[in-house]
Amino acid sequence: MFVLRWLLCVVILAAAALGENQPDAPKPDASATPVYPNTILITLDTTRADRMGFMGSKRGLTPNLDALARQSVVFTRAYSQAPLTDVSHATMLTGTYPQYHQVLTFPIPLGKDLPWLPEVLKSHGYHTGAFVGSLALDPSWGVPGFERGFDTYNAGFTWENYSPTTRYQTTQRRGSEVVERALAWLKQRPPGPFFLWVHVFDAHDPYNPPEPYKTRYAKALYDGGIAYEDAVMGKLFKELKARGLYDGAVIAVTADHGESLGAHGEDTHGIFLYDETIHVPLVIKLPLGDARAAAKRVDDRVELVDIMPTLLGTAGIEVPKEVQGVTLLPLMKPGPEDEATAEAWRDRGAYAESDYGHLAFAWSTEQSLRTGKYLYIQSPRRELYDVSVDTKAARNLASASPAVADTLSARLQAFIQTTTNTKETPKTIMDDTRARKLSAMGYVATGNNPAFSTSPDRGADLKDKIAIANTAHEVTNILQDWKCKKAMPVLRKAIAEDPNISLFHFYLGGCYMEDKDYEKAMPELRATVKLDPSFTSAEMNLGRTLMTLHYYDAAIPVLEHVVTMVPRLLDPHIYLVVAYAKTNHVPEEIKECRRVLQTLPDHFGANLNLGQFLAQSGDLQGALPSLQKAESLRPDDPIPHMSLADVYGQLGREEDAKRERAEAERLGAIPVGSNPDAVPNASKPDPQ
Repeated sequence: MFVLRWLLCVVILAAAALGENQPDAPKPDASATPVYPNTILITLDTTRADRMGFMGSKRGLTPNLDALARQSVVFTRAYSQAPLTDVSHATMLTGTYPQYHQVLTFPIPLGKDLPWLPEVLKSHGYHTGAFVGSLALDPSWGVPGFERGFDTYNAGFTWENYSPTTRYQTTQRRGSEVVERALAWLKQRPPGPFFLWVHVFDAHDPYNPPEPYKTRYAKALYDGGIAYEDAVMGKLFKELKARGLYDGAVIAVTADHGESLGAHGEDTHGIFLYDETIHVPLVIKLPLGDARAAAKRVDDRVELVDIMPTLLGTAGIEVPKEVQGVTLLPLMKPGPEDEATAEAWRDRGAYAESDYGHLAFAWSTEQSLRTGKYLYIQSPRRELYDVSVDTKAARNLASASPAVADTLSARLQAFIQTTTNTKETPKTIMDDTRARKLSAMGYVATGNNPAFSTSPDRGADLKDKIAIANTAHEVTNILQDWKCKKAMPVLRKAIAEDPNISLFHFYLGGCYMEDKDYEKAMPELRATVKLDPSFTSAEMNLGRTLMTLHYYDAAIPVLEHVVTMVPRLLDPHIYLVVAYAKTNHVPEEIKECRRVLQTLPDHFGANLNLGQFLAQSGDLQGALPSLQKAESLRPDDPIPHMSLADVYGQLGREEDAKRERAEAERLGAIPVGSNPDAVPNASKPDPQ
């Protein structure tokens, strides 16, 4: 009987995920003109469920959200599908699981064929606006494709002049500014229904709420960030009421994930799948006057993947067939659930996964399933907790109850198989700018970007590596303040403890580069590339270092690989122009100069080198336009004049040669080999 019950649950869960067992959603009346409600989605970044007053917290942080909850349906057991901002928001807005939408890390683009809530609403006449509080959700970098379906996507974060003191002018906005921008958009919007997404980032580390919250919560700055967010929400709700937009609106408030705050050894989030980061607040207010809008607490287990079909259901809009979440509207009826609803939702599982540790460090992945009284976590050393009595997930029962663990493992794998998108995972290249932007948000970046896999044994168990993950986060925060001197001893210690983390070698090599100690930077960057051959930012830094140290022969294959990985990145092409010149690679030099000039036609070095090497190859007439261009770009530089004099002389144009030679002498002609952009000289032998 026990086995049959679990097998039945597998079938129910898989069918629900595929949209085959969804409770009935309201159907649009084709004979009437639909009246769509205004819809507002609010996401509170990094906000734990247990900090909400409506979830039982006695900390008094959320009076405004508590007031909203009294007019809403509160879902007491809502779970995120991933402890990372981009992954979780992609799940909410596509209504699909991470293994389907495949936005597993920054900045993997959103697939164009995925269902997308704002796009669906826009197709039904909604005006759509997004207002986000962090670079992490900026489509121009963090989440390419998220702007799809939005009339206005208000991000526009700028990386220029970033420093810790300019954080709130460059990579992040205070919640109050996000709300002000959203309210300005509401005031100017055209007539008709609207969909508004508001995202605030103030609870995210480094915990730095504005005054008076910074002083009031000096001993608990994370709580101060949540209290500030609540005050910002109070302003938003007040303005919505004043404009007559509150009562008739659907308002959903949730969090993308929580924060560990030291639980299970994790300082922040992104690695583990325990309740501290996966259990999130979720309240949905329906239009006042709707029979379902009476305050209610729902204790059934629900997921963030359910938000999209639920919001579409409130408008009577058909849910796209690809959506894997389930509408929550049947649970929102006033009074006790009817038998059909109770049966459909009985023992529904909640899925979550963690890919960040694997993508950033090549450790294992994790997948979890919450069902019945159990939390099961699939990892190299699997975990099983009876959370009905062990709410902190402190006692692992996997060894003591192998039959239960085996059953849940089979159920989890069956669910993953039925919900995984078999298309190739989108790829992204992590260049230096992107890596620095990730660091500014507290995340680490490498070149690892393997296709999604459900195998849990690809790398070390996350439980064994959490201290190193915390160290990586600590170093990232230090480097946000440009404090390499402070970071270097931490990095050396971390490398001594685990020399196989490419990120630590990358950061240490970068700090040596900042100090212009390129001899010490070189082995660290070599180690980075050896550990992670696709870490393009590290390989580019290695190429720069080798060029600076005049190891041109060694630099060439490094830079050529970067060009192969990122053909549009201009820097390696420019360095190759110099490296080929220094090593007298004539055909390669001509080809590379022409590539650079396609993008930068006024690049002096490429014009000069192209002319010189065309002349060296025997194409004297072909050399003239490039040398003449170089001369026009720097008329006071004697080298183009000297090169032109030489070419004119070989062509028999003695008067032209005499004129150019005289001009070169007037400008103080120097030996051609002294120009670092031009004539080749010997490469130092490879130190490797």
